Amino acid sequence: MIPSKHLQSDIIEVREDEKFNEEKLAEFLKDKLPNSKNPMKVKQFGGGAANLTYLLDFGDAEYVLRRPPLGPVAKGAHDMTREYRVLSVLHQDFPYAPRAHLFDDGAVIGSPFFIMDRRKGIVVRNKFPENFTDIPNAGRLISTSLIDRLAELHQVDYKKLNLEQLGKPEGFIERQVEGWYKRWNAAKHEDLKLMDELYLWLKSNYPNNPNYSIIHNDYKLDNVMIDSKDPGSIVAVFDWDMCTLGDPLSDLGALLAYWTDPSDPEYFKQFATMPVGDYGFLTREDLINRYQQKTGFSMKHINYYHVLALFRVVVIIAQIYIRFVRGQTQDQRFSRFGKIIPLIARAAVDLLNK
Repeated sequence: MIPSKHLQSDIIEVREDEKFNEEKLAEFLKDKLPNSKNPMKVKQFGGGAANLTYLLDFGDAEYVLRRPPLGPVAKGAHDMTREYRVLSVLHQDFPYAPRAHLFDDGAVIGSPFFIMDRRKGIVVRNKFPENFTDIPNAGRLISTSLIDRLAELHQVDYKKLNLEQLGKPEGFIERQVEGWYKRWNAAKHEDLKLMDELYLWLKSNYPNNPNYSIIHNDYKLDNVMIDSKDPGSIVAVFDWDMCTLGDPLSDLGALLAYWTDPSDPEYFKQFATMPVGDYGFLTREDLINRYQQKTGFSMKHINYYHVLALFRVVVIIAQIYIRFVRGQTQDQRFSRFGKIIPLIARAAVDLLNK
């Protein structure tokens, strides 16, 4: 998990070490987007712990720029080309995906980036939105909409959108296990036997799921935006840079890994990426049942996908933390990530032992 109390979604001034040449960007964008001839103001979205996201304000129009984080990144991670390719077409059949307008490979600001539509609403992190405190069933509405949109995504016809080359569905889970273990060994700041134990268990228990679909690959509550007046209405799903074709249950497993139940141990709640307390959210079991109802998919091996997702979360945190350890980012939010790694690994081992 990521300590979400340090990840605010407010718009902030651009952090000093994450600035780019705004004049060069403004010149590049002229005539390429509606109203982009107007003077451009740049702010930064302060939330998130990986890709960098900026608000481009042209007065009569607003757009969002997405680019990778600073420093070296793991191969295949933070893929702006992939995210642009998906978002340039997915909005046609899945309106919660913001439309992407243009892509640059790095010549303009020194790193690849793309420009997409801005959506407005609420991103729920560790605090329950004040807008919804007077709505008795707001938590249930939020979580029901969240799981329903995931089920909807997994039934999009990717061939119709010409996304057949987005990934290789066959052998997806095997590649996930091997790939994340390889990334772990490249990113770890110290050895952790729990991760080796998890890897061996995952290798020995591959499920056989015949269903393939577009998968988001990082689907969780703080990667969606909710209408500020209607907790049951999602207006956007973000962070598509790891989107691919594969086993849809891996997305459900990821959601379960980031979810928090009232019965979870305190250390797990401490690093939750969602509000912790009696807010009426669906439980993990509720999410599983709702998803099964909407898709008809078997949940026989859902425990495997949950463990795999926790394994992956540990690696993602390690990838972020090692950049901080090496001085590749000065963002102090990441200073505590080293303590999280063994806690989440232990949660995964406890789950597979049940």
